[in-house]
Amino acid sequence: MDRDDQYEIYMIRYGRSDRNRPENFYLGDPHDTPMPIEYFYWVIRNAARSFVVDTGFNAETAGRRGRELLRPVPEGLQVLGMTPDAVSDVILTHMHYDHAGNNDLFRGARFHLQEQEMSFVTGKCMCHDLLRHPFEEEDVVTMVRNVFAGRVEFHDGASEIAPGISVHRTGGHSKGLQCVRVNTARGPVVLASDAAHYYEHIEQNRAFAVFENLTDLLEGYRLLKKLAPSMQHIVPGHDPAVFERYPPAEGMEGWGVRLDLPPSH
Repeated sequence: MDRDDQYEIYMIRYGRSDRNRPENFYLGDPHDTPMPIEYFYWVIRNAARSFVVDTGFNAETAGRRGRELLRPVPEGLQVLGMTPDAVSDVILTHMHYDHAGNNDLFRGARFHLQEQEMSFVTGKCMCHDLLRHPFEEEDVVTMVRNVFAGRVEFHDGASEIAPGISVHRTGGHSKGLQCVRVNTARGPVVLASDAAHYYEHIEQNRAFAVFENLTDLLEGYRLLKKLAPSMQHIVPGHDPAVFERYPPAEGMEGWGVRLDLPPSH
């Protein structure tokens, strides 16, 4: 019998960008070798309900920021028998351009966001180019409209979204960054999103090059480890290595994996 509080998790790659290692670490890295960054969104579902986690960027933003859009977000949803219009709930880990750039596609959804993130992207910090650079003005304006339409549910710290799904503020990379903890048949899986971009960050206690608060970023690693029963239950947000560790999702070989199934290592 299917359990109401256990889920399948799909991690779907929609974009990528070539870069070298020094770009991915605060204070750089002595090895100037390739370390591409890949862009993902997630689908959490069972027989009772489904959630989309983050909405990616669109073609216009990809072109302006020099990113490669591999597959538009609706394409992955279509493989799973879903359409953006039919999605009832979207969890936004934060409002950076690569996580909140297609919110207008989800016209019937309720958005789950940390209150601190919304205050951050509409407050005085956005007067500084270094702080506002990871955000897109139109994405923020769209979310403000969603607030006025009564379609945003704000969370303050830790909240249960549904049976077996909870969000937890980590901060660090962005003021209101949140990770998502999902109960699965192999135990709780923690979708770190940008609380840990790559496995190396959390495994070696290193920081990504972009952050709002370094203390919160490093403390976020501790929180991720508290929420997960083991390191194999923490999934970073941008690491191509997920394709080496997790089995492919049916119909998505090479661009989608199942995180509710055990990794190879």
